[in-house]
Amino acid sequence: MSDESLDLHTAELDQEDAPSLDPEAQARRDAALSLVRKFGDPVLRAKALEVERFDETLRAEITRMGQIMEDSFGIGLAATQLGVLHKVLVYRVGGDAPLVALINPEIEWQGKEKEPSEEGCLSLPGVHVDVERPIHVRVRACDGHGEVVVVEASGLEARVILHEIDHLDGVLILDRAPRDQRKQAMRTLREQQGAYTV
Repeated sequence: MSDESLDLHTAELDQEDAPSLDPEAQARRDAALSLVRKFGDPVLRAKALEVERFDETLRAEITRMGQIMEDSFGIGLAATQLGVLHKVLVYRVGGDAPLVALINPEIEWQGKEKEPSEEGCLSLPGVHVDVERPIHVRVRACDGHGEVVVVEASGLEARVILHEIDHLDGVLILDRAPRDQRKQAMRTLREQQGAYTV
């Protein structure tokens, strides 16, 4: 498994790893994860709407998304995962990297070369599937002040951006997974939902 097979929303801690978190970090993570919409919530299948107002409210939304992403040990988050139908995504690839917010992102170009890698999602806890994506991508968007930005990304950064743009279009990793993995993931999700209703 390569370094780029990191769970896209979180350097996801397995249950056996969770005790290594200090109680305060665990409490923050649990609180952040409780805000993320899970599989079965119809908002995850909705298409986000264009953002038209670039104001303090939007910038506060971006800050909140970044905090939730960080507290849940994530590297990417789309507004739809928080129940907000805005074309807003945030990500941070690498611990020292700045938080990047892309508003109304549009894919301008994708390289022909693709590779499969394992992806996970905060909205599909416990699910990891192989997804084939382009290695290189160029995206045009706006920042939180409405200024146009163009991001040329490769590798993990490209994968994260494409994953989050999928969320804004109502597409989940299950839709891009091989059939056998999709079936196994659905079994896992059904078992979890059954456990929640007990």
